Amino acid sequence: MSDPKSGENVSANIKELKAAIEKKTGKTTGQLYEEREKRVRETIQLKQPDRVPVSMRITYFPAKYTGLQKAASYYDAVAWRNAVIKTVLDYEPDMYQSATAKIAGPVLELLNPTQTRWPGGTLDPNLSHQAIDVECMKEDEYDLFLDAPTDYTIRYLLPRAFTALKPLAQMPEIGYRFTGFPVMTPMFTGLEFRKMARALFKAGQEQNKWQKKIGNLEQDLADLGVPPHAGTGGAGAAPFDVISDFYRGMKGAMLDMYRCPDKLVAACDKILKWQISRAVPADPKKRGNPIRLFLALHRGAEGFMSRKQFEKFYWPGLKKAMEVSIELGYIPMAFCEGKYGDRLEYFLELPKGKAVVHFDQTDMFRAKDILGDHICIMGNVPSFMLQVGSVQDVEEYCKKLIQYCGKGGGFILTNGSSLDEVNPANLKAMIDSVKKFNVE
Repeated sequence: MSDPKSGENVSANIKELKAAIEKKTGKTTGQLYEEREKRVRETIQLKQPDRVPVSMRITYFPAKYTGLQKAASYYDAVAWRNAVIKTVLDYEPDMYQSATAKIAGPVLELLNPTQTRWPGGTLDPNLSHQAIDVECMKEDEYDLFLDAPTDYTIRYLLPRAFTALKPLAQMPEIGYRFTGFPVMTPMFTGLEFRKMARALFKAGQEQNKWQKKIGNLEQDLADLGVPPHAGTGGAGAAPFDVISDFYRGMKGAMLDMYRCPDKLVAACDKILKWQISRAVPADPKKRGNPIRLFLALHRGAEGFMSRKQFEKFYWPGLKKAMEVSIELGYIPMAFCEGKYGDRLEYFLELPKGKAVVHFDQTDMFRAKDILGDHICIMGNVPSFMLQVGSVQDVEEYCKKLIQYCGKGGGFILTNGSSLDEVNPANLKAMIDSVKKFNVE
């Protein structure tokens, strides 16, 4: 592959890369893809595969690995595309996850989000992005949201989430006034609305250009023999996280569990209905079925809420969303950020062999004891170990996980959280450990 910094379009090199891979392995990339998919599929079904599968969530690691700035994932689509492909092909995992390069930096500059900071824009080009806790919905606005969620989103949420959309807050409630909409149109001639319209038009142009340059990374890597960690579709994750991440903010959502619990539950129910209404069945013709779905679980950990609160505010919505996704033919892959030690048993309520639970800081050995014969678990080589530990540290940790958690199937080895700054040699040791150590 060409230097990722050269800007050469990777699409032109896919055939060349396929030929090199097939010469090196003696197998077609289609055979390699199916070998890896079969290994993952059997593991999820709680069967004993030929070996433990390994996945890597690379986030901004391609920047470190190829010498790019993290800002390239927002401002240099071709370079970032090259870097991701090079990283995945060099490390050869059974599957990978790359959650970067979804939105172009110029789009963020134009919209000026209040809840996000990003490298090369509002942050140093070598820093990872940051989520900013902003209260976009006030405590006394639950009724407004519940009574007219679309109107609320347009006139309250969007103006607070994106500075460029502030003029929307000036709009009157449309609702029953829709017949008089033509009379309202002069307001859109104002300077603020004209600036907003120009920003939206320019943002759309920039995002279209970005998407054409970044192309379909998942499809290209699949053509090169490496399956993606997860696809899209299904009924989403925990509605509480939507409230906490985008509406009330973490502080607001936590206070609401005490101050207005019934309204918080009602809002979670409303969002769950939205998620279910837009869910579509998995396409059986797509490669790699059943389609896996990545679900990030942010506030359900022990450090954010008690077990009793988890039962009331978090688990009901998450469980229902996962069940609906399963019914539609997907495999939900819940990433439990933080510690879930005292709530492992809840996952036994899901259908057997139909989901994956990825643990970040939870005791994997206890998770295996509790969930091992019911649901596939995934984890959890610590990021700190991959960053500052030794190759020997990584190999010894992986060996323990493989030999204990891999027994009988139902275990996928991966990193616990971000790989942004890990030592490349340590990551290589993690990936290679599944070939070096056998299940006892």
